[in-house]
Amino acid sequence: MTDPHPLTGRPFDSPVPPGTGWPGDPADARTPVARSADGVARLAGTTADPATLDARISVCRACPRLVAWREEVATTGRRASFVHEPYWGRPVPSIGPADARIYVVGLAPAANGANRTGRMFTGDRSGDWLWAAFHRAGLATRGTSQAAGDGTEPIDLRMGAAVRCAPPANKPTTTEKTTCLPWIARELELMTHVRVLLALGGIAWDTALRVVRQAGWTVPRPKPRFAHGAEAALTRPDGRAITLLASYHPSQQNTFTGRLTEDMLDAVLARAGELAKSAD
Repeated sequence: MTDPHPLTGRPFDSPVPPGTGWPGDPADARTPVARSADGVARLAGTTADPATLDARISVCRACPRLVAWREEVATTGRRASFVHEPYWGRPVPSIGPADARIYVVGLAPAANGANRTGRMFTGDRSGDWLWAAFHRAGLATRGTSQAAGDGTEPIDLRMGAAVRCAPPANKPTTTEKTTCLPWIARELELMTHVRVLLALGGIAWDTALRVVRQAGWTVPRPKPRFAHGAEAALTRPDGRAITLLASYHPSQQNTFTGRLTEDMLDAVLARAGELAKSAD
């Protein structure tokens, strides 16, 4: 397509360059770009605040397969129902206040969801489920989010993911998960108020455990098993108690089959709220 991008004024058939007008874009042309696993580790480790970390995440190009896929979907592979919409086409940074007490760990952006909107869990059915549940639990200003800059915001909750780029078939490789790990590890280091880690699905659960173990947190042994509603008591090196809490991922497969119901998700979010408040 040759029409100008309605948000940036640039060619429509290209991912969004940083700092060109996309709502909520945390980066600009000066933001350093990680182009390898070592680059991710170096840039993540030298980041002093969550806002800068979000910016660096949003321009990462460390995983060639993921870069190629996310940009192909954003340019020539748009879903027919979104063919006339602009696509973000970059890694998706976290969303929500840095001083949140609840941190939600997802798997990865959806190709036609957050890869399109540039906003975690926005623009697809999984996001519809989550934002509605967050709002019911008092953790979001509204019960729906369809696009960046639409006014919906989390309350005392921040959302990230194990992998920040949309992967083919929703399946990142082991190497891609390892390469992306320093981003979320540094984010949790910087989030000094967090009291609950809510893992959406088994990969997010395993990622959270791997991150905190590497960071020197106390983790129960044997390794806590993933199950909907499972809890694991963690302790940060400074002695602060953190609870790892599990939910089935709100994927279409889980919600359509009834494996995850609204009541089940509401119960987990209510528990997350209780745990966050009890830490005051």
